[in-house]
Amino acid sequence: MAIASSLHPMSSMAKPFGGGRRSKPIRPVTGRFRASSDVPVPDFLSSDWFESRRKKPFGPRLNFSAEEAVQCQLDALKYNDQPRQDYGVEVMYRFAGFDPFERSTYFGPFFDLGQFERFRRIFHHSNYRVLLCHKERKILSSLWVKENRFKQRVWIQGSRPEEEEVFEFTMVQRVGGSWDGYWLTESLLHDGDGFSGGVAY
Repeated sequence: MAIASSLHPMSSMAKPFGGGRRSKPIRPVTGRFRASSDVPVPDFLSSDWFESRRKKPFGPRLNFSAEEAVQCQLDALKYNDQPRQDYGVEVMYRFAGFDPFERSTYFGPFFDLGQFERFRRIFHHSNYRVLLCHKERKILSSLWVKENRFKQRVWIQGSRPEEEEVFEFTMVQRVGGSWDGYWLTESLLHDGDGFSGGVAY
């Protein structure tokens, strides 16, 4: 016992922590905190917000043919300001097949079209603005250059008196990558010198 006492000198005098007193159990708070206010909480989201989030922005579809892709773009331009201003130009930008980080010949001359605002301004140029909210159109010719390359010339009558122009769509079906199988617009050319007076974009 002497050996045990020398090894643990405090064993005979040890007391439980807290002086031997047992701590009282903490009782859960049974009362509930109730907050109320007569001021209505404003709803910052519109009533159709959830449905609008579920809708995919209109643009290229895998099931579109080349002709349907051109038709959809022309329909969007005809009703350009519905449901908002220049919505039709937004649709055209989604169909555009150029690299936004490189200068493009989408409109013929080399332009930096990486920013949507520059793309939009060209559509408001004196020749291309004929497409915006146009009254009538007629397909003049269609040509399959290759299996995955399609051209179509379209006559457009604008909304202003004696305003008419001819444009040529060149559609290319992508092979490989995230756009595999989609028809995208390689170029939209004015049938003539569309930028003879220059363009500020």
